Amino acid sequence: MKHPLVFLALPLLYWQHGIESAPALKRAGIERVCVPPDQAKAWQMAGFSPVPTSLAELESRQKLPAPRIAARADVASPTRSPWVIANGWHFLRDVAGKYYYDLPKGRAALAAAEAFAYGADAILKVDPEDLAEVGSMLAFLRTLPPDGMPPLADLAVVDDGSPLTGEVMNLLARRNLLFRAVPAPSPQFRLNIRLGTTEYPEADAANPSGFALKIRRQLGDERRSLRVYGSEVVICRLAGDAARIRLHLLNYGRSEIEGLRVRLRGSYVKGQAAAAGAGRLELEDFAVADGATEFSIPKLGIYALVELSGTK
Repeated sequence: MKHPLVFLALPLLYWQHGIESAPALKRAGIERVCVPPDQAKAWQMAGFSPVPTSLAELESRQKLPAPRIAARADVASPTRSPWVIANGWHFLRDVAGKYYYDLPKGRAALAAAEAFAYGADAILKVDPEDLAEVGSMLAFLRTLPPDGMPPLADLAVVDDGSPLTGEVMNLLARRNLLFRAVPAPSPQFRLNIRLGTTEYPEADAANPSGFALKIRRQLGDERRSLRVYGSEVVICRLAGDAARIRLHLLNYGRSEIEGLRVRLRGSYVKGQAAAAGAGRLELEDFAVADGATEFSIPKLGIYALVELSGTK
């Protein structure tokens, strides 16, 4: 049976502004929007594809924080790792969940890319000044081929539904330690993380960063399907099968990253990257050796997708 998180869909915008704002949406290339039910007919007559959605329906979904790098008042040292606020772990924890973002200015494009990368059923409530940027991102995402491959994972997390287990998932995702949330230990994985056991006491998880490091050491870097070098603010989703692989890269920082290096376990044929704002990019310094494939992405803005084929 296929894992349910395999087909990627575009997130929708929730738009409360009146029909007089239609020209702004059209300039942004946005035609399908969630609107209050009493406005749906007017939007349809204006040439849009409205999805009637009440504010109560929107707020019945799980609200997500705006994706970003957050300042931490309790951390003054410039040597500490940046605090990435990302939602991939929510999507991995509940692949059938329904979500929404209430986004401040400047966050809409990243949120759209994040929801797309994980195939999440998400609605974005955006600042009107972000229409052009989010419209450009959605236009780019529409150019990408559909995804029919299951996500890849190196370990399992037995989900007891607790906030502490959720925080462990959050830290694993931020470290690009690929996991699958499971209801019970799975024989498919060598590592099954279940809090409250002798091996993984809850006291250890009270320090999530240290706990994530413990898991990384148990897994072993050579057994990891994915490793990223040169940035602590890029989070990835990896999907694939024996024939090909797709790597989604999300940059949670505000600066473009040059020369990001990626290592994938397995041998693959050189492919291309498609990057938002840059189009098609050639992968640089591509090398296959010792059962692994490495390459660099010349520049990464908010989001990029890499597709590779397996070797015979």
